[in-house]
Amino acid sequence: MSRQQRRPWIVGVSGASGTPFAGSVLRGLLDAGESVDLVVSRASRLTLLDETGIAFRDAHWREDLRAWLARGADGTPDSFAVTDAALERVRHWGAGDLAAGPSSGSYPAKGMLIVPASTACVAGVALGLSKDLLQRAASVTLKERRPLVVAVRETPLSGQTLRQMVALDEAGAVVLPASPAFYAGATHIQDLVDFVAGRVLDAARVPHQLYRRWEGELGGGSRGRP
Repeated sequence: MSRQQRRPWIVGVSGASGTPFAGSVLRGLLDAGESVDLVVSRASRLTLLDETGIAFRDAHWREDLRAWLARGADGTPDSFAVTDAALERVRHWGAGDLAAGPSSGSYPAKGMLIVPASTACVAGVALGLSKDLLQRAASVTLKERRPLVVAVRETPLSGQTLRQMVALDEAGAVVLPASPAFYAGATHIQDLVDFVAGRVLDAARVPHQLYRRWEGELGGGSRGRP
């Protein structure tokens, strides 16, 4: 795909706990044939290392991303197949690179998904700060009136954070707490993670099959996933 044709989703990963959510969203986008521009914050690299044992390195980001996407939410390595063709549709930008493509409104992007979003990330985006590329790309997404989904993963929430979430909603973002549901018939931790990732993709209108949808019939959740 040429540069002129490529129109990626920007995926920002902040320092909140929940790197499996980001992995599931990334797999969902790639399975749907989408291109991805990935921004992994400095804080999120510490979280990723703590939660998965994977050190995300700029010089070896493709190798590290493959290990991340292959890992199941329960920690099992190689739970998912990650193809070279899929990774070819990912472009990585360093979090400190404020000259990167996503820092400009003229850069062609479909929108941005922040998964997971910490309260610090919520505050920075709500206030219009640009302390790193993740915040700058989010500000650009809002000003260009492109879809922005902010998957908040924090509890409890302070009044200050709640007010900042309202500000994001008023600015046009979708504020999506990382709250798994149980009506989809979850039988595994991966099912709960995929439900949240699926709701993120729903908000972005990206087709997927990550969870069983509600069909108006009681008792479906007790039967597990099809």
